[in-house]
Amino acid sequence: MADAPEPTKRLFFALAANPALRKSISQWRAGLRLRSGKPVPAENFHITLMFLGAVPIRDIDAICRAVDALPGPGGSLLLALDRLDLWPRVQALVLAAEQPPKPLLRLVYNLQQALLPLGFADAHREYRPHLTLARDVRGALPEASVAPDFLLRAHAFALYESARGGYRVIRAWPLAQP
Repeated sequence: MADAPEPTKRLFFALAANPALRKSISQWRAGLRLRSGKPVPAENFHITLMFLGAVPIRDIDAICRAVDALPGPGGSLLLALDRLDLWPRVQALVLAAEQPPKPLLRLVYNLQQALLPLGFADAHREYRPHLTLARDVRGALPEASVAPDFLLRAHAFALYESARGGYRVIRAWPLAQP
């Protein structure tokens, strides 16, 4: 008899969008009149920092301990989401940052370095902070009657579990050091 597969959780680190920002972005997105794709529910709006994938449940404590030792950026992060973009390879419509802030890029780098000894290596591509508006989008970039101009202010980042179309916080870390 074969051993049962080890239980896993699908995990990622992210910055959450607050309720007011989620509502503003959702209302703005409605004005795009998308002709294809599946809109991401507003309650799922976030900025992924690092995707871990299917992780054995037994490894979650070690991941949290590694992140506990991270140097924080020392305060809240501000991220301007000011560019609408279509990523055809993954068929995603996204709000992106024209100029990602250095503290955000440093946080992502520190996360990657902290988790490298545990066997987590993010893909060898440049980190591009973005908020996914819709998936399975085909065709041209929709025209926006109003240019995107949103500001995400984060005071913490979190480890999330993706399950049944929603996200659940496993643990959060403040961005400012106590």
